[in-house]
Amino acid sequence: MPNKIKVGDKAPDFTLPDTDLKLRSLKDFAGHNVILAFFVSCFTSVCTKEMCAFRDSAARLTNWNAQVVGISVNDPLLNKAFAEKNKLVFPILSDHDCEVINLYGIQSSCFIGGEYCTVAKRSIFIVDKNGVVHYVWTTDNPEIEPDYYEIEQALKKIG
Repeated sequence: MPNKIKVGDKAPDFTLPDTDLKLRSLKDFAGHNVILAFFVSCFTSVCTKEMCAFRDSAARLTNWNAQVVGISVNDPLLNKAFAEKNKLVFPILSDHDCEVINLYGIQSSCFIGGEYCTVAKRSIFIVDKNGVVHYVWTTDNPEIEPDYYEIEQALKKIG
Protein backbone atom coordinates (compact mmCIF):
# COMPACT_ATOMS: atom_id res chain seq x y z
CA MET A 1 0.00 0.00 0.00
CA PRO A 2 1.50 3.39 -0.97
CA ASN A 3 1.72 6.29 1.45
CA LYS A 4 -1.46 8.31 1.65
CA ILE A 5 0.53 11.50 2.22
CA LYS A 6 2.56 12.98 -0.65
CA VAL A 7 4.90 15.93 -1.11
CA GLY A 8 2.79 19.07 -1.39
CA ASP A 9 -0.05 17.74 0.78
CA LYS A 10 -1.11 19.42 3.99
CA ALA A 11 0.07 17.11 6.78
CA PRO A 12 -2.88 15.72 8.73
CA ASP A 13 -2.88 16.87 12.33
CA PHE A 14 -2.95 14.27 15.09
CA THR A 15 -2.81 14.08 18.86
CA LEU A 16 -0.78 11.40 20.65
CA PRO A 17 0.64 10.97 24.15
CA ASP A 18 4.32 11.60 24.75
CA THR A 19 6.54 9.77 27.23
CA ASP A 20 5.01 11.74 30.13
CA LEU A 21 1.45 11.03 28.93
CA LYS A 22 1.06 14.66 27.84
CA LEU A 23 -1.02 14.90 24.67
CA ARG A 24 0.95 16.43 21.82
CA SER A 25 -0.39 17.47 18.41
CA LEU A 26 1.40 18.19 15.17
CA LYS A 27 0.04 21.74 15.38
CA ASP A 28 1.97 22.15 18.68
CA PHE A 29 5.12 22.36 16.55
CA ALA A 30 3.78 25.04 14.17
CA GLY A 31 6.46 27.58 13.36
CA HIS A 32 9.08 24.84 13.05
CA ASN A 33 10.03 22.48 10.28
CA VAL A 34 9.09 19.08 11.69
CA ILE A 35 10.76 15.76 10.95
CA LEU A 36 8.19 13.09 11.69
CA ALA A 37 10.32 9.99 12.20
CA PHE A 38 8.11 6.90 12.38
CA PHE A 39 10.04 3.89 13.66
CA VAL A 40 9.17 0.21 14.00
CA SER A 41 9.79 -0.53 17.67
CA CYS A 42 11.76 0.60 20.70
CA PHE A 43 14.99 -1.16 21.60
CA THR A 44 15.52 -2.77 18.20
CA SER A 45 19.00 -2.21 16.83
CA VAL A 46 18.11 -0.23 13.69
CA CYS A 47 15.51 1.92 15.47
CA THR A 48 18.01 2.69 18.22
CA LYS A 49 20.65 3.67 15.64
CA GLU A 50 18.14 5.87 13.80
CA MET A 51 16.84 7.72 16.86
CA CYS A 52 20.40 8.20 18.17
CA ALA A 53 21.47 9.58 14.77
CA PHE A 54 18.71 12.18 15.06
CA ARG A 55 19.78 12.91 18.64
CA ASP A 56 23.38 13.39 17.52
CA SER A 57 22.37 15.73 14.68
CA ALA A 58 20.12 17.93 16.85
CA ALA A 59 22.55 20.88 16.80
CA ARG A 60 22.73 20.88 12.98
CA LEU A 61 18.97 20.50 12.66
CA THR A 62 18.38 23.68 14.67
CA ASN A 63 20.14 25.55 11.83
CA TRP A 64 17.00 24.83 9.77
CA ASN A 65 14.55 25.44 12.62
CA ALA A 66 13.82 21.71 12.61
CA GLN A 67 12.16 19.68 15.35
CA VAL A 68 12.37 15.88 15.33
CA VAL A 69 9.31 14.01 16.57
CA GLY A 70 9.69 10.24 16.90
CA ILE A 71 6.54 8.10 16.63
CA SER A 72 6.12 4.39 17.34
CA VAL A 73 3.24 2.08 18.20
CA ASN A 74 4.91 1.26 21.52
CA ASP A 75 3.11 2.40 24.65
CA PRO A 76 4.25 5.63 26.34
CA LEU A 77 6.03 3.83 29.19
CA LEU A 78 8.18 1.76 26.85
CA ASN A 79 8.87 4.87 24.77
CA LYS A 80 9.93 6.66 27.97
CA ALA A 81 12.37 3.89 28.91
CA PHE A 82 13.75 3.94 25.35
CA ALA A 83 14.11 7.75 25.35
CA GLU A 84 15.81 7.78 28.76
CA LYS A 85 18.20 4.92 27.95
CA ASN A 86 19.27 6.62 24.71
CA LYS A 87 19.19 10.21 26.06
CA LEU A 88 16.83 11.31 23.29
CA VAL A 89 16.33 15.08 23.27
CA PHE A 90 13.12 15.21 21.23
CA PRO A 91 9.57 14.01 21.80
CA ILE A 92 8.70 10.35 21.30
CA LEU A 93 4.98 9.87 20.78
CA SER A 94 2.91 6.71 21.18
CA ASP A 95 0.58 5.69 18.36
CA HIS A 96 -0.49 2.64 20.37
CA ASP A 97 -3.88 2.48 18.62
CA CYS A 98 -2.24 2.79 15.16
CA GLU A 99 -4.47 5.73 14.20
CA VAL A 100 -1.69 7.94 12.83
CA ILE A 101 0.15 5.21 10.92
CA ASN A 102 -3.18 4.33 9.30
CA LEU A 103 -3.86 8.02 8.59
CA TYR A 104 -0.44 8.38 6.91
CA GLY A 105 -0.75 4.99 5.15
CA ILE A 106 2.44 3.47 6.59
CA GLN A 107 1.17 0.50 8.56
CA SER A 108 2.92 -2.84 8.31
CA SER A 109 2.80 -6.23 10.00
CA CYS A 110 5.78 -7.47 11.94
CA PHE A 111 6.53 -10.64 13.92
CA ILE A 112 7.56 -9.51 17.41
CA GLY A 113 7.71 -11.60 20.57
CA GLY A 114 6.06 -14.60 18.99
CA GLU A 115 3.08 -12.76 17.52
CA TYR A 116 2.17 -10.58 14.56
CA CYS A 117 1.78 -6.91 15.39
CA THR A 118 0.86 -3.81 13.43
CA VAL A 119 3.77 -1.38 13.37
CA ALA A 120 4.86 1.67 11.42
CA LYS A 121 7.00 1.27 8.34
CA ARG A 122 10.23 3.16 8.91
CA SER A 123 9.21 6.51 7.43
CA ILE A 124 10.22 10.17 7.39
CA PHE A 125 7.92 13.09 6.63
CA ILE A 126 9.31 16.62 6.67
CA VAL A 127 6.58 19.16 7.31
CA ASP A 128 7.29 22.88 6.98
CA LYS A 129 6.21 25.52 9.50
CA ASN A 130 2.94 25.98 7.57
CA GLY A 131 2.05 22.28 7.73
CA VAL A 132 2.96 21.37 4.13
CA VAL A 133 4.83 18.12 3.44
CA HIS A 134 8.15 18.72 1.62
CA TYR A 135 9.79 15.30 1.87
CA VAL A 136 8.54 11.72 2.15
CA TRP A 137 10.64 8.59 2.56
CA THR A 138 9.32 5.13 3.48
CA THR A 139 10.79 1.67 3.33
CA ASP A 140 9.22 -1.76 3.56
CA ASN A 141 12.54 -3.11 4.88
CA PRO A 142 12.84 -2.38 8.62
CA GLU A 143 16.61 -2.92 8.43
CA ILE A 144 17.18 0.19 6.28
CA GLU A 145 17.88 3.57 7.86
CA PRO A 146 16.91 6.81 6.17
CA ASP A 147 19.48 8.88 4.29
CA TYR A 148 20.31 11.55 6.89
CA TYR A 149 22.20 13.69 4.38
CA GLU A 150 19.16 13.69 2.09
CA ILE A 151 16.98 14.79 5.04
CA GLU A 152 19.32 17.69 5.78
CA GLN A 153 19.33 18.70 2.11
CA ALA A 154 15.50 18.71 2.10
CA LEU A 155 15.54 20.95 5.17
CA LYS A 156 18.00 23.34 3.48
CA LYS A 157 15.62 23.68 0.52
CA ILE A 158 12.77 24.67 2.83
CA GLY A 159 14.94 27.32 4.45
